[in-house]
Amino acid sequence: MAASCCGVKKQKLNNSLPSICCNGSSVHPNFHKNSYTVAIPDMCFFCFDVLHSHLFNYDLGKAAPRFTNDPYPLFVTWKMGRDRRLRGCIGTFSPTNLHNGLREYAVTSAMKDSRFDPITKEEFSKLHCSVSILTHFEEARDYMDWEVGANGIRIEFVNEKGHKKTATYLPEVATEQGWDRIQTIDSLLRKGGLKGPITPDVRKSIRLTRYRSEKITVSYSDYVAQKTNGHA
Repeated sequence: MAASCCGVKKQKLNNSLPSICCNGSSVHPNFHKNSYTVAIPDMCFFCFDVLHSHLFNYDLGKAAPRFTNDPYPLFVTWKMGRDRRLRGCIGTFSPTNLHNGLREYAVTSAMKDSRFDPITKEEFSKLHCSVSILTHFEEARDYMDWEVGANGIRIEFVNEKGHKKTATYLPEVATEQGWDRIQTIDSLLRKGGLKGPITPDVRKSIRLTRYRSEKITVSYSDYVAQKTNGHA
C-alpha cells in the first residue's frame, strides 16, 4: 500500500490544522541493508524517463535500468520551479524491487497525490526529481527518541474514534519546516487525521518507528545534460 510522504506546505501547528491522509503500509523494523550507497542519479533519470513516456504516451520499453534491483522501501518526490514547490510525493514502506518500484511510483507520485492536480506536459521541463531509499528501521523507545534531520519517522496512534492511524515524514521535512521534535510529532498527528486536542498523554501513546534515508535529487536540466552526453 502506498503512503503519501513527506513534504508539506508551511503549517501552523494548532488544533485546527487540516489533516492530510496518509495510508501507511506495514513497516519492517529490522529491515537493514549493507552500508554502501544505494541511491544514485540514474534512479532519478529513470523516473524522468518513466514520467515522460507516461505524459507523452509512448512505450519506454522493458530494458533494465542500470542500478540495483534489490528490494527497498522507497519514495519518489516531484518538485517544480526555482522555489522547489512540492508537486507530488508517494512511496511505500514495503521493500520493493527498485526497477518496478521506481517505475510505479514515478508515475503515482506525479499523477495520483491527492493533495495536488496531476503534473502536466507543460510542467515537465520545470521539474526536480528526488528518490529516497529508506533503510535502518528501528522501533523507538518513545515519541522523542529520534533526531531531527537525521531520522525519518512513522507514527502509529489511535484516534478519538478508536481507529488506528499512521503518518510519516521523511528526514528532511522537519528541518525544512524549522520544527523541533514536538512540533513535528504534532504535525504528524494532524496529518494522520487526529482532530481532538493534542495532550501529553496522546503523544505518549504513539508508537514511533525511526528510519534513515538516502536521498538523491536531479533537475530537468541535469536530465537533459545526461541525455545530451549520451549516457541514457
